Amino acid sequence: MAALIRFALTQRLLMLLAAVVLAGLGWNAARRLPIDAFPDVSVPQVKVIVKAPGMTPEEVESRITLPLEMELLGIPHQRMLRSIAKYALTDITIDFEEGTDVYWARQQVAERLGNVWGDLPAGVQGGIAPLTTPLGEMFMFTLDGESLSLMERRRLLDWVIRPALRTVPGVADVNVLGGYVRSFEVKPDPAKLAAAGITLDRLAAALASNNRNDGAGRLETGEESLIVRSRGRIQTLEDVRRIVVAERGGAPVRVGDVAEVRIGALTRYGALSADGEGETVEGLVLSLRGANAGQVVEAVRAKLEQLEAGLPPGVRIRVLYDRGKLVDRAVHTVTKALVEAVVLVLILLVLFLGDLRAALTVALILPLAALFTFLLMRFFGLSANLMSLGGLAIAIGMLVDAAVVVVENIATQLGDETRTARLPRLHLIYRAVREVAAPVTAGILIIVIVFLPLLTLQGLEGKLFTPVALTIVFALSGSLLLSLTVIPVLASYLLKALPHREPWLPRWLHQRYRPILHWSLAHPRWVLGGAAAALLVAVGLYLQLGKTFMPVMDEGDIVIQTEKLPSINLTESVRLDLAIQKALWEQVPEVERVVSRVGSDEIGLDPMGLNETDHFLVLKPRAEWSVPDKAALIDKLRGVMEQFPGIAYGFTQPIQMRVTEMLTGVRGDVAIKLFGDDLQRLNRTAERIVEVVSRVPGAVDVMTRRNEGMRFLEVAIDRSAAGRFGLDADTLARLLRSQIEGLRLGVVQEGIQRTPLLLRGPGDPERLRALTVALPDGRTVPLTEVARLEPREGVVAVERERGLRYAVVRANVKGRDLVGFVEEAKRRVAEEIELPTGYFLEWGGQFENQQRAARRLALVVPAAIGLIFLLLFSTFASVRQALLVLGNIPLALIGGVVGLWMSGEYLSVPASVGFIALLGIAVLNGVVLVTHFNQLRALGKPLETVVVQGAMRRLRPVLMTASIAALGLVPLLFATGPGSEIQRPLAIVVIGGLVSSTALTLIVLPILYRRFGDA
Repeated sequence: MAALIRFALTQRLLMLLAAVVLAGLGWNAARRLPIDAFPDVSVPQVKVIVKAPGMTPEEVESRITLPLEMELLGIPHQRMLRSIAKYALTDITIDFEEGTDVYWARQQVAERLGNVWGDLPAGVQGGIAPLTTPLGEMFMFTLDGESLSLMERRRLLDWVIRPALRTVPGVADVNVLGGYVRSFEVKPDPAKLAAAGITLDRLAAALASNNRNDGAGRLETGEESLIVRSRGRIQTLEDVRRIVVAERGGAPVRVGDVAEVRIGALTRYGALSADGEGETVEGLVLSLRGANAGQVVEAVRAKLEQLEAGLPPGVRIRVLYDRGKLVDRAVHTVTKALVEAVVLVLILLVLFLGDLRAALTVALILPLAALFTFLLMRFFGLSANLMSLGGLAIAIGMLVDAAVVVVENIATQLGDETRTARLPRLHLIYRAVREVAAPVTAGILIIVIVFLPLLTLQGLEGKLFTPVALTIVFALSGSLLLSLTVIPVLASYLLKALPHREPWLPRWLHQRYRPILHWSLAHPRWVLGGAAAALLVAVGLYLQLGKTFMPVMDEGDIVIQTEKLPSINLTESVRLDLAIQKALWEQVPEVERVVSRVGSDEIGLDPMGLNETDHFLVLKPRAEWSVPDKAALIDKLRGVMEQFPGIAYGFTQPIQMRVTEMLTGVRGDVAIKLFGDDLQRLNRTAERIVEVVSRVPGAVDVMTRRNEGMRFLEVAIDRSAAGRFGLDADTLARLLRSQIEGLRLGVVQEGIQRTPLLLRGPGDPERLRALTVALPDGRTVPLTEVARLEPREGVVAVERERGLRYAVVRANVKGRDLVGFVEEAKRRVAEEIELPTGYFLEWGGQFENQQRAARRLALVVPAAIGLIFLLLFSTFASVRQALLVLGNIPLALIGGVVGLWMSGEYLSVPASVGFIALLGIAVLNGVVLVTHFNQLRALGKPLETVVVQGAMRRLRPVLMTASIAALGLVPLLFATGPGSEIQRPLAIVVIGGLVSSTALTLIVLPILYRRFGDA
């Protein structure tokens, strides 16, 4: 270390050049850092989406989901396999262990799918979902304009806007919702088919075999060649009508003779409506996993601006959700706090050091350490987000610690006239830096060790707080390196001797501290008794603190999730959505726009039923609100939703919704999963759990999926009767499919647009009963002769996890802590509900995250304290003195606990991180005091003189360290932007803990050293 300091001072120009290069590289890295609101909290995840038009949920489960699950189970590094089977669709989610290469995982899943795909029913479509994450929904927009119909807008979105957006770097796909997908529709007339003796299969075969262009080869004609092609592709509706199906009596029977040919639409599995005015269409941009959110959103905006110029008159793109705005607001929250913290730190430095040059020399460590941090963030692949920049904001106060000690000692040495007369200036600086190098390094190492437990956190909390720990470690490491190299060089140019007279602030503090110290040393029992009493009070308050996982970040937008009766059709569901939109619009002036999405999206990433709707609320700026905060606004919205009886609802936010859904498959703070075999028992027991949990204080938005009441018309085939007529089950199933869902017989190529060709009947229940079936010999029989039509009720969906069926109850918590709520809910459910044999409960959601984080911290924090003890023992070579310094930790906890209790905050993971940060600063203050006590003791001074003189001399550095660290967090305490909710508990704990720790350390530690300090 001495060699490093010597090299820096002998090669000053080289050091300055290195600092300039570091600044340049750091600035370049900062400009190139990926920017996002949050760290990427997604797990390595692969989704398999399979569509099976017309299939019921139970059929989808048995014929598609189960075979796929059996094949996919057992893939190496697989952590979780969840699935949901709904009408016409199954969605299977496979989570892998952290660190698994997602491309390898997708390859493994693709290989397993290939093994089993041939065994699935004919006609199923799908496969692996796009390479995005649950947080990949970056940008949403609607395409509005009365000049185009819904079908035309959907076609414009599908074939113009979507392909253009998919060329944007970082975009995985564009999900399209709402409107009608255009099709060429052939609607057969059963009577005309029967009269012509044409079966449905023959009509379908004629349509499928008369829609093709093909190449025939190449002919040579003299010196030239001719490429021969046949042209038989359908291009217009008239082409379809002219296709010959059969020949009767020498006359051709064409499609137009036995069927109506028209422009129709594919069966809709969802819809989109907006602002109470009617339906519209939406594009949802999905980003690639690991893409730079800021760059993706900016590029999407630019592409949409380019496209908008070429849209038809009257059609416009309206942005519904822009992740870039949240990113900007979240980053602004932290950067504003950083700038304010730097200003406060600079003011404190001037006040404590009493010299602008010295304060400026110390303050230069801040930009240099920050740029060093950005360089390492870029190297290790971290993004600039709320948490990583928040770590830098937390570290601001600690970054100057090493530089303060170095600069203060240099100034003191330069102020000693006897030394400056005898020794060269650079040599004095070298000696000053070398003197403090060891304790400074030990102090920084202690703080680094304190933050190491954060690197062991798992799950969501690990992904959120690992960037915090890494940026703090990077910044502190940079500050240490710079303090021993660049800062001495800068001091050699900028620094003069500090004035012999102490500055006003330290002098005033000494005058106040001296009588307090003397009184404390004279009344040790009173002081120690008071400290013990304060500790007992803090323990009592700690036991009263509620516990939760994470404060909810205000994203700015609100999502209301609603669930209607399972048997509702799409038209009625949209009508209800429009009524809700109008009520919200008229009664809540804070709402600027409401867009409602019902049913499933085009890709199938969000497989909701026709009875499930997500209402996205875009809010006006806060200045225009008539309510004080978002909680009051949600209460107002809840009052509107109560006007719609029979509709279950809950409140969430776009990112919050996807994070909770990603972690547990459920949207909600608390997820109660009931596992069992029988769907009816699962549904009944889940309803009873809802009743019990709803009565627990703090429970809001308690709901379970309404999984019964879906109406089915079951066509039970009479095998004997069908056999007598020469019919089989496949023929009848194909006939029914053609009448309702429709048979896809190919595509009509219209330029670059591919329009499905459908054979579809009227889909009328009454006409279905009168349907006739063509026999192989040309005769027809009524469908009722070979099958029974039986109405019945069934399930909406079948959810599975790790191969077991389950039902889920979800709840949000309001007005109380999460852990206390779950403990009471668990007790009540156990007392009031007796589960059937073989059935069991799992409690998940945010509660599960909190429990995992608490278990991990309970393990690693003591280990970190043990490491600190070893470091202290190696520094002091005394167990007694190491324990004396560790005794500062309980004193620091007092202020942190009191701060949480007074502010009404819960003990969350950010608050726990605050307590961890306190450990390092409190221990560092103890090291400063005890080290100086030992130095004075080595000079042979009496113990009484040692504690008084040592405490007085180290008052300034101790107060500087504590006050700079505390004031550096004050901006986070008063910040109001997105993400401030997460940083505030941490700031409260650190500031409160520093107040108690510093006050009690300066009073209690001298007493304890006098009694137990001799090694």
